[in-house]
Amino acid sequence: MLPFQKNLSPLFNAILALPATAVGFALSTQIAALSWILSKKYGLDIHEVAFVWLAGPVAGIFGQVIVGLISDNVWFMGGRRRPFIIIGGIVSSIAFLSLPYIQEISNITGVSDIIIVASVIALFLDLSVNVTFNPARSIIADLTPEGKQRTAGYVWMQIVSGFFGVFAYFLSMLFGNVTLLYIAAILVFIMAVFPILLIEETKTEESESDKPSEIFGVWQIVKEIYPLYGFLVFGLYSVFNHFFEFLSPVHNPILILSLLYSIIIGIIIILKGLKNPSDKNEFQKIMLAHSFTWVAFQSMFIMSGFFIENRIMPNVELSGIIANWFAEKLTGVAQTADSSIGNIVSLGFLILNFIGAVFPIALQAISKRIGRVKTYISALSFTAIGYFYIAFLGTIETDFYIGMMLAGIGWSAVISIVFAIMSERVNPLKMGLFMGVFNLAVVLPQMMSNGVANVIKQTNDYQLLYIFCGLFIVTSVIFWVFVKEPLAKAEAAKTPLVSSGH
Repeated sequence: MLPFQKNLSPLFNAILALPATAVGFALSTQIAALSWILSKKYGLDIHEVAFVWLAGPVAGIFGQVIVGLISDNVWFMGGRRRPFIIIGGIVSSIAFLSLPYIQEISNITGVSDIIIVASVIALFLDLSVNVTFNPARSIIADLTPEGKQRTAGYVWMQIVSGFFGVFAYFLSMLFGNVTLLYIAAILVFIMAVFPILLIEETKTEESESDKPSEIFGVWQIVKEIYPLYGFLVFGLYSVFNHFFEFLSPVHNPILILSLLYSIIIGIIIILKGLKNPSDKNEFQKIMLAHSFTWVAFQSMFIMSGFFIENRIMPNVELSGIIANWFAEKLTGVAQTADSSIGNIVSLGFLILNFIGAVFPIALQAISKRIGRVKTYISALSFTAIGYFYIAFLGTIETDFYIGMMLAGIGWSAVISIVFAIMSERVNPLKMGLFMGVFNLAVVLPQMMSNGVANVIKQTNDYQLLYIFCGLFIVTSVIFWVFVKEPLAKAEAAKTPLVSSGH
């Protein structure tokens, strides 16, 4: 073990943060580039782009839970988490290098359907991200003691990862999305593979008294996620609906029923918790509240480019677009209408991620005074305000940026507080497994964004995107009101444990 790890120095925290940073940079690159490439280079419409993005949730269903379960119980290549981080980083790099060549891959393989080829590449990218994501978070909990040191580890992770996420959007504006993919392939490989080789994992044996009485298998996991069945059913429908057009007439009824199930089951869980409080009940409430948040964020990530193209671009002059300044001044390359859409998206998400990178520091101070749950509710409320601002006042470029700034306050909480609250409601010996199970509250709701895309396509009303996003966040906030503040095992409730979201 190297000295910086023995001493738990800031350098150790920074290096420990790099695998999660690789994941964050990969996700930021995907958000900046994937929808733009699919719509502008290959001509896919909003519903087709949303279908390709289904690869992410599908990968998450398998990758998060399975890797979480396996990485808790295996040891090879010198660690529990190391092998998955290295493998995920390598596959991510290959997927990024493949995205600019979807048409060439289609020609070589003989698969003429661009959507299928793009979906397969996106699936590999998302599988690699999901394989890396859970171990990259869990290793921080593995190698830091509870309390202030673990808080420091996760704060470092959020700061380093957040600023690299901002860097990804800046590179997108400066060099364009295609070049960003090549840069991402190099950086993700470096940050995922090399730092983890400098860190030594500790192999611990469970005593008989430490072993959980309940053994988790696939069926047990299925039972644990029953609050998310509505999202799961609609996600499966979305996949089949793409291939079997006769299912299309029932799209809206299934979408409505899936949402109603989620709301009704949430009310039932809340009522049960009032009668019989338990960690399991709190875990279910947090999981369901978190799920509505991710319908909103995923829909925003996928479809903001379409919103800008249809709601903002008609009201602005190409020569006056703020987001084009970086590319035109620093590279001398004139920007087109298509590249301008990508630049506005990238600058908006840069603002979102910048707030997300720096605001967790303020959230820590606030949470010490009012608790983590109230802090989270307050921050998330700003996201709802930001979304409604864009929906009803978003007619020019700066309106989008103001909305993203407000949304970034909630985003900073989503990627810094939720997993800390959740982690105190589960068995610490099965942290990898429960991280994976809980992340289904991220990936299953993401499949609902395909429904949002379908409704927008049917109505041709792009304002609905941010109206829906705002309503989903409001629903999440309402559920969070009934979540109880957990007591930290080491330092009681006033010490926040910070972690990372998808």
